[in-house]
Amino acid sequence: MSQPNRNLKTRVIVLFGGESAEHDVSCVTAAHVLRALDAEKYSVTTIGITRRGEWIHAELPTSPDIKSLQIKGTSTNSDLVLKNLDDETQLVVFPLLHGPMGEDGTVQGMLELAHVAYVGSGVLSSAVAMDKSVAKQVLAANGIDQQKFLVVRANDDHSQFADQAIREFGLPLFVKPANMGSSIGVQKAKSREGVLSALQIAFEFDEWALIEEAIVGREIEVALLGNEDPRASLPGEIIPSREFYDYEDKYLVDGAKLLVPAPLSAKETEQVRQLALRIYKTLRAEGMARVDFFYEEKRRDGGAGRGFLCNEINTIPGFTPISMYPKLWQASGLSYPQLLDELISLAIARQAKRRNKTSR
Repeated sequence: MSQPNRNLKTRVIVLFGGESAEHDVSCVTAAHVLRALDAEKYSVTTIGITRRGEWIHAELPTSPDIKSLQIKGTSTNSDLVLKNLDDETQLVVFPLLHGPMGEDGTVQGMLELAHVAYVGSGVLSSAVAMDKSVAKQVLAANGIDQQKFLVVRANDDHSQFADQAIREFGLPLFVKPANMGSSIGVQKAKSREGVLSALQIAFEFDEWALIEEAIVGREIEVALLGNEDPRASLPGEIIPSREFYDYEDKYLVDGAKLLVPAPLSAKETEQVRQLALRIYKTLRAEGMARVDFFYEEKRRDGGAGRGFLCNEINTIPGFTPISMYPKLWQASGLSYPQLLDELISLAIARQAKRRNKTSR
């Protein structure tokens, strides 16, 4: 086999869209990633997945002002991604598929079987992080503080779990699908009837749901980058414009305030960064992730707060102009194009390491 020609551009396949309810968010993310990829370094192919699961060799955007990609072009299939071009070209897939059927280890497993380098976490970490109920149980087993929660399955006795949650956590409560992101399907319930109604909504998206205690606290986020030796960004803080940081606040009304870096003391900043790294390593994340926290300074009853509580981890965080992940790295000294370069380099390095082990 010949040695790769380092003068050739790296071939990057940007994979976006997908079958989940986060399809639109993925299209917006992909448009901005494409705009920032250096044409001198990368030869880019754009593959869109429709809501019905069709793979489309998508047309590249022609306007610099485009806000999201439209999936239209020539029909193709996953074989295009699975086929390496030749020994002279380095191929990297950049999956920007938020939610199930993309962020949950499914696409990652396909790429592993094809021995193709890809950006982001592997199969195990992607699957565990996507399922918030499993991630929370793994983190709890490792002594990481979180808000109190119950895991409910669609065929469970909803009334029993609602009563238990109200008895143990009090009202209000948050109810969410276990396998979903972008706050889709998340409801704040202020009564028993509200909890039962919220569970019905959550089960429209997933077979599993979470009932969580409501935390009175600040929302802090940390971006992570790296494989074996990851590093954490400066933390940022989100101040929602609505009752909580829901889908509309994230993507439609653009009313939330993003404080980057977060107004924390040096001690608090270092504490949350180290905790984010611990969570990243515990869940075996690679490439990139964003870890979201609540900072509970006081409890609802006025008692001393529990400090930083892990809310969730996202292994394919958003890259839109208002997304925290690129903003946090920019505040930490890494520009958007530099961030993309490093993510692609991390994908190549990880693939080389894995191939060295599996080819023996």
